[in-house]
Amino acid sequence: MAYGVALQGSIDPGRSEKEVEPSLSWPPDLRGDTLTPVTEQKPTTYWDYIQIEELTALQSGLAESEDEISNDEVLFITVHQVFELWFKLILRELRTARDLFRKEPVAEQELSGAARSLERVTTILRRCTDHFEVVETLTTRDYLAFRNKLFPANGFQSRQLRQIEIVMGLADEDRIPFGSERGFLAALKEPDGTPSTSMQKVCNTQAEGASFREAIDEWLYRTPIDGVSLEDPDSAASLDRFLSKFLDAYDSESASSRSIALANAKGSADAERIEELYSDERASVRAFFSPSESKGGARRRRIRAAALFVETYRELPLLAWPREILDSLVELEQQFVVFRQRHARMAERVIGRRAGTGGTSGVAYLDKTALKYRIFRDLWAIRTLQIRREAAPELDKPEYYGFLHPE
Repeated sequence: MAYGVALQGSIDPGRSEKEVEPSLSWPPDLRGDTLTPVTEQKPTTYWDYIQIEELTALQSGLAESEDEISNDEVLFITVHQVFELWFKLILRELRTARDLFRKEPVAEQELSGAARSLERVTTILRRCTDHFEVVETLTTRDYLAFRNKLFPANGFQSRQLRQIEIVMGLADEDRIPFGSERGFLAALKEPDGTPSTSMQKVCNTQAEGASFREAIDEWLYRTPIDGVSLEDPDSAASLDRFLSKFLDAYDSESASSRSIALANAKGSADAERIEELYSDERASVRAFFSPSESKGGARRRRIRAAALFVETYRELPLLAWPREILDSLVELEQQFVVFRQRHARMAERVIGRRAGTGGTSGVAYLDKTALKYRIFRDLWAIRTLQIRREAAPELDKPEYYGFLHPE
């Protein structure tokens, strides 16, 4: 038979049907002359596959049995366990997408997979945000009935959330101290000051190397701008030409908006305020493309220009997936901000403005993290620089970004 393999139960045309012997279990044992039946596997059940008994036996908290605690406390425990399960999935997807961008070069045909991972993470974060509504079914007195058990535990000790921040690229210097700890890792120690398993796993994550933000930066740094690659001898001069043309176009668009705003000004004081707004905006745009050495210098300038290039000429075929990646990163970070803000509003509704169980300022600390913990800042800044499609300057080499660009 074709490929030298007969399917189980097939009939050899050279033999009568009566001569066909009953088929043994497939595959045969090729080590000897006889066929060895394969041991049948126990039929899979739903409860075995997801380990339902083990999973539903984990909601007792500090008690021996959940019969000893209230429904309110079981709810509180369950929601946070669900958070951690979602965080586990988020970490897997973020690492998968990050590792793709660590490659050099990044395979264009794999960008769709990275975009899908980012979309999945964003979707999961939306569901996590919805879970705070379940916690809000607790009244303040419901929660206070068991809150004292939690001291000095706190949500900051969620090592998976800390790992997510590290994988995404939150810098240590951007972290907000939540108590008197010396460095955020100190908060992950055991109560007696010894390293915990959670602390070790976070340290392992730190040792993984380049974060998602760093990998994206490197990818953008290598991105050809107007058909000129980083290795081209004309790379620096070409970048200058591109930015010069774009900034001229930006100034023209900004001047048009400024004229309309001034025409609608309500008096001289309002006109003066508008003039100052547009003047400051123009200065900030030029400063954005002239970062100091301490802010990354020429390398950071090219990274920002590459992001601007992808967003401005997003309709070009070879820029379709790169702009999906950049959009997905902005959407992901936006959802993270919403998640943190929703956390703060839930906490304020349930416990008010009292101090947190871990010694934090409670809601005030959560609000600060929502505002300050931003990772892909350059991608957000590019939104300020966008201009109308019709106003974008013509490229020297648009054909480079066709489906088949010249080598």
